[in-house]
Amino acid sequence: MNLIELIINEFEEEGGIDAISIVRNPAIEENFVTLSKQARYELKTVDEEKRLLMGALLIPEKPIVRFNEETQEEYQIFFSKETVRRASELFLKKSKQSRSTLEHAIPLEGLYLAESWIVEDSAKDKSALYNMEMPVGTWMGSVKVENDEVWNNYIKTGEVLGFSIEGYFAEKVEMSANNTEAELIDALVSLLSK
Repeated sequence: MNLIELIINEFEEEGGIDAISIVRNPAIEENFVTLSKQARYELKTVDEEKRLLMGALLIPEKPIVRFNEETQEEYQIFFSKETVRRASELFLKKSKQSRSTLEHAIPLEGLYLAESWIVEDSAKDKSALYNMEMPVGTWMGSVKVENDEVWNNYIKTGEVLGFSIEGYFAEKVEMSANNTEAELIDALVSLLSK
């Protein structure tokens, strides 16, 4: 299975992350937790007052399986620590904190990124307080849910379980001395056609 590194093309206006989606099956395979004032360590507790969801937004070096409809082939993508950090910075710089969707399809109102940070030390990170073991370099976030319909129909019911990012990335093509001239030309044609 091919493994492709995704990077941000900062020369494109759309480059980077456009929205945070709440989904049933997060590609990064990490569910969020609902945070409660009264029961800080009970991860399943839902608190009507606080309405915060905490979870990983992007995990570095984690292979994510994808399927190409055109070629009918599976492949994997991943993000480096540098790309994860830059994606988090650009998301905030471009003021996209209130851009949310449901299952990457339905735009949502009343959700916003209330906290954003990069894990620097897995053992001492805030996520460790909630029994989440996140690798160094993970982009974590807390999303505030002020939308009653989303809270009652999707969060409280367990219909959605985690975050998934939406964005525009470029593929990093590794060139080595072992590449044939034809492989290099194919790689360049592929990059130019995107």
